[in-house]
Amino acid sequence: MFKNYLVIAFRNFLRNKTFSVINVLGLSIGISAALVIFLIVFHEFSYDKFEPGNERIYRVVLDAKIGGNEGHSAGVPAPLGTAIEQEVTGVELTVPVFQFHRDATANVAITTTKAAKPVVYKKQAGIVFTNAQYFQLLGYDWLAGSPAAAMNAPFSIVLTESRAKQYFPSVASADVIGKPITYNNKITATVTGIVNDLNQTTAFTANEFISFATIAKTSLKEDFMMDVWNDWMAYTQLYIKLSPTASPAQTERQLKELLNKYSKQPHDDVNNSILFRLQPLNDLHFNKDYVSVGQGIADKSTLYGLMAIAAFLLLLGCINFINLTTANSIQRAKEIGVRKTMGSSKKQLVIQFLGETFFTTTIATLLSVILTPLLLRIFVDFIPTGLQFNLLHQPELIVFLLVLILIVSFLSGLYPALVLSQHKAVTVLKSQAFSNFGQTRGAWVRKTLTVSQFVIAQFFFIATAMVSKQISYTLNSDLGFQKDAILSFEMPYDTVATHPKQLLSAIQAIPEVEIASTGFLSPADEGVAFTKVSYSERKDVTENVQIRWGDPNYIKVYGIPLVAGRNVAPSDTMKEFIINQTYAKSLGFKKPEDALNKYLQFNGKNMPIVGVMKDFHDQSFHAPIGSLVFAGSNGSTFHIRLKANNSGQHIWQSAIAKIEKEYKKLYPEEDFNYSFFDQTLAKMYENEQHIARLLKWATGLAIFISCLGLLGLVIYITNTRTKEIGIRKVFGASVQSIIALLSIDFIRLVLLAFVIAAPFAWWVLYKWLQDFAYRTSMSWWIFVLSGLTMVLIAIITLSIQTLKTALANPVKSLRTE
Repeated sequence: MFKNYLVIAFRNFLRNKTFSVINVLGLSIGISAALVIFLIVFHEFSYDKFEPGNERIYRVVLDAKIGGNEGHSAGVPAPLGTAIEQEVTGVELTVPVFQFHRDATANVAITTTKAAKPVVYKKQAGIVFTNAQYFQLLGYDWLAGSPAAAMNAPFSIVLTESRAKQYFPSVASADVIGKPITYNNKITATVTGIVNDLNQTTAFTANEFISFATIAKTSLKEDFMMDVWNDWMAYTQLYIKLSPTASPAQTERQLKELLNKYSKQPHDDVNNSILFRLQPLNDLHFNKDYVSVGQGIADKSTLYGLMAIAAFLLLLGCINFINLTTANSIQRAKEIGVRKTMGSSKKQLVIQFLGETFFTTTIATLLSVILTPLLLRIFVDFIPTGLQFNLLHQPELIVFLLVLILIVSFLSGLYPALVLSQHKAVTVLKSQAFSNFGQTRGAWVRKTLTVSQFVIAQFFFIATAMVSKQISYTLNSDLGFQKDAILSFEMPYDTVATHPKQLLSAIQAIPEVEIASTGFLSPADEGVAFTKVSYSERKDVTENVQIRWGDPNYIKVYGIPLVAGRNVAPSDTMKEFIINQTYAKSLGFKKPEDALNKYLQFNGKNMPIVGVMKDFHDQSFHAPIGSLVFAGSNGSTFHIRLKANNSGQHIWQSAIAKIEKEYKKLYPEEDFNYSFFDQTLAKMYENEQHIARLLKWATGLAIFISCLGLLGLVIYITNTRTKEIGIRKVFGASVQSIIALLSIDFIRLVLLAFVIAAPFAWWVLYKWLQDFAYRTSMSWWIFVLSGLTMVLIAIITLSIQTLKTALANPVKSLRTE
């Protein structure tokens, strides 16, 4: 029986090649989207599921309020770990994880023999300072060395197998033990152990582990502030594993007691407080409030949005299949009549048609599997690091595909199967099966499905237009500073004091350079730098404000206008402040000039306000413009504005090459890495740009599938009204009137879809825009454009079949009468 159904399905698939190809194409689009998005979502939600007792693992994080401003940090005071180990009950493991400062990387030198020149690996990532309990927390397998003793002594290193092979490619794991490794020309340690790579989806990505005891024996003790309780850095993280009987709330109370015991400042003030919290391990990958250096964060709302897009595209494919199958039902009417006459029951016919749907869905799924590697390359910007597609090694994918085939087959095939199997044999064989079928409840079902398709397509269209409009608004609005033709780069961490001035002088002499400066962060940057500043004449005004610093040319490089006062004077240390308009108002000054020559307290010093600058956007448009101060001082970041890059000339390329040449004179061993300021700004909206690109693809696919469904419906209607059209033509109806007659109902469906989609899209986009402090308007023309575009696309789609029907010879359609 099953073989018979399979043979019939295959024959029908070949007999109706056009419909079969369209069905497979529509379903494969939806299934491909579902498969790719399943890979992404499954990967993101699979983080850190492998650790033994993972439900009891937490990261200690910090919530702070300074001057009434709330902040969050994944870093905690460095001495907290030791205090927990000694004084907190209910903690099974205490694991500090510290990273090298600045960018969490280090230059690593490997000496194979005494006579050989060291091999240097620059900017090596994945290096942490930790203790032996780290390996118990994550369940590492040891290949060499003693798990009990490898991390006890200072200047000890444990490597993963992959890192050991990188440093010592021709040495066996056991022979790597005892090898020396030097970090940043400061710390030399000895390999004491080798462990297997985790090869798991995890936030713990370190491959090189230096014993925590090393910190106390080096200058890193001061760098990490090992004795300071009132300050912390993102490079100092702490993980704990609670005992089975301990509770997070009880542990947090003990952490509060520790802070009150060791901190020199009270932390119960309404506007100034510090509070330790326990962040569950399964929250690490999704919580934006506590982001550590180098940690990738996934947005749950984005993942849910991806799942919604996959569901919509899959639904569109199913609707498309239903419409096309019922549109082709006339061609199978006599087959159904004959089968019923020969004794087939309705149940058998339903099973047969569901089997045909299963056959088509399976082909579409196989096509999707073939297309998936290509789609992963196309959407590489959305694909998280470490995601893999390998059916042989991912059994969950096979289960997902099998379930998907069954669900899609049922959703797509049930309604057509019921429709096709309900016709009476006598009526079908008399060619009367569809004489009045165009006005039955089934026709309204198909129209409803078509409206649903265009509701989804119009929603995607409106959303794409609005997201693109907001991105254009953020990138093209006046930000309060100049952003074009400006590049920046960092000096090496351990730089000679005279080098910045020497390099700045050399860069200023380059003809293609307009102006150059040294300082701190750019005016707007992905990072933030807050500092505590108070106004001397009003002790009640203490704010946590953003800070920037640089030499006097910094203001000129970025073209930041001064509304009062003057620029800062040249200085190697901070002596003067320029404040922005927002801070001037916050301090109570009605006019910018009133702030001049007033004093702010900063780091125990009184510093005069010498200027007031116009407000500029120091963060993305998600955040409002806040209080900001600019101090006059040199810095380690170079900010360079190049001369205009005229058409046909390569001034910028020449300038960059000359800047690099001067840089290499001072730092021949260092890489020259620079970035353009406008690219930095664009990166701040990277997530929105990804959403816009994804919506464009979703919109195109939704419109394409919707048009296929509309084409199926118009084919169905024209097939059922062939004789009516023939009679109308015999009585003198024109081609234009026939086309209008066939098209008007479908245009109404598209317009109805617009009426439904527009208010829903407006509400969703209104909510989305609330995440921006500065946002574009909800323009009416976007909604009108969407409606008109959908109508135009529908007319073009309809014309494919309606024109053919209107031009057909009426004699052929009436020949059987």
